[in-house]
Parts: sequence; C-alpha cells; structure tokens
Amino acid sequence: MNKGFWHAVAAYGMWGLLPVYWKWLHKVPALQLISHRIVWSSLMLGGIVFLSRRRNTFYSTLNAKTFRIHFTAAVLIGINWLTYVWAVNAGFVVETSLGYFINPLISVLLGVIFLRERPRPWQWAALGLALIGVLYLTAIYGSLPWIALTLAFSFGLYGLVKKIAPLGSIHGLTLEAGLLFLPALLYMLVAGKSGQGAFLRLDSTTDALLIGTGVVTSVPLVLFASAAQRIPLTLMGLLQYIAPTLQLIIGVLIFHEPFTPHQFIGFGMVWTALVILGIESLIIHRTVLPVPVSD
Repeated sequence: MNKGFWHAVAAYGMWGLLPVYWKWLHKVPALQLISHRIVWSSLMLGGIVFLSRRRNTFYSTLNAKTFRIHFTAAVLIGINWLTYVWAVNAGFVVETSLGYFINPLISVLLGVIFLRERPRPWQWAALGLALIGVLYLTAIYGSLPWIALTLAFSFGLYGLVKKIAPLGSIHGLTLEAGLLFLPALLYMLVAGKSGQGAFLRLDSTTDALLIGTGVVTSVPLVLFASAAQRIPLTLMGLLQYIAPTLQLIIGVLIFHEPFTPHQFIGFGMVWTALVILGIESLIIHRTVLPVPVSD
C-alpha cells in the first residue's frame, strides 16, 4: 500500500475518533465549542495556506463569486458541525454514525434533484433499500431520525456546493472558516465577558483541548488532501466508511448507547444499500461520493 492509502486511513480514523474528543469537552456548550473550532481551525488553516507554495493561487482566486459560493458552504458545514457536536454530547453517537452511513446515498439523491443525473438501476435499488431502512428506524424511534438526516443532508449539500466551488478542500475550508471567524470570535468574547465562557475559566486541560480543536480539524483534512492526490476516488469512497464504523463502535462499546435488534435491522438495510452502491461504483470504475471535510 502506498502513502496515500495510509494517509486516507489516518484521516478517516481521526474523524471516526472525534466523538471521544468532543466528549472530553462536554462541559462546554455546543455553540461555544463550535465557535472555538472555527476560530482555532481558521488560524491554523490560514497558517498552512500562508506557508504553502500555492498561496498566490489562493489569493488570486478570491472574488465576489468565490465568496458567495464558499459562504454557502460555510453555513452548511457550520450546521453540520453544530449538529454533530451537540448530538455527541447529548448521547446520540449511534445516530450520528447513521447520518454518515447514509450520506453517500443522499449525495446520489441530490445529484438526481439538482444536477439531473440519471441513477443506474442498482443505484435506484440502493436508494430504495436505504429509504426502507430509514422508514423502519422512524417507526422504531417514533419520529424521524432528524439528527442523522440533518447531518446527511447538510454534508450532502455541502458536497454539492463544493462541486462548483473554485477552491480545493484545504483552501476552501480555510476561506469558509475565515468567513465564520468574526461571528465566532464575537460570540466567544461575549460569552467570556458575560461570565459564561469556558476558555480560561474552567481548567488548563479544557483550554488546551479547545485550542486543539484547530488541530483535530486541520490535520485530517491535510491527510485527506494528500490521499486524494495519490489513490483512486473509488478506494477513497470505500475507506470513508471507517469513520462512521468507528463512531458506531464508540457509541455502543465506550459510551454504552443502546443498539437494539430493531436498530440492527434498520442499519442493516442501510449497510446493504451501501454494499450495493460500492460494488456498483467499483464495477464502473467511478464514485458518486462527495469529498468529505470533517465531523
């Protein structure tokens, strides 16, 4: 296996282990935690871009159209991050894993709706089976799995916007975090002044972990970008299931969230749909999966 393969495994592995990191910060309100993530990742990604050889390309691409597209992407990834962090610390790690399991299928659906793509028969079969699985889980839960659907649709729409975005993954997220930087910083300052801010008020471990949100956001993205340049997208598409699989394992075995036989049946339908989609994509030597960015 080449370096790209291991970079992909490391990136998806880090994303899969993020629930543990967010649990360490469970004392910090979700909105405040996301504000720290935006601020620190913006600073770190900005530093990476400034030190890179392609910084002039980044600066020359900045115009009104670029800002509009990436602002839309920033809002979508902000919704995704906030939902994910809140769900993890509220005890819904298993449901978050469902969101990222069904995300590739949502991406196919969005391609049909917005890009007028024509799914092949096996893709329709995968979509239908996944829909049955979600409806089954809805019947079991007594309501729609809104956390999973919010994560899947926000990230799917993010991937859709990124298809027309002029900047690549690292430069794009740098701009997106930068666009959210001032509102996030303002929220942090207001929270701190009101006495509700966690930074520099709880303990040094919490402070270090809050600063570290920039690292856990930036490092896997850099590894992902490196992997995407070295290995086929079909392989990247298969490796992406490392992340939700780890999330599911962590939710059940470490955080002791329930995973009933009924949930297994619902998840099983989604997993079968993903197997169908994966085999179909391998056969035709292409993938329909969007580029992930981080949880």
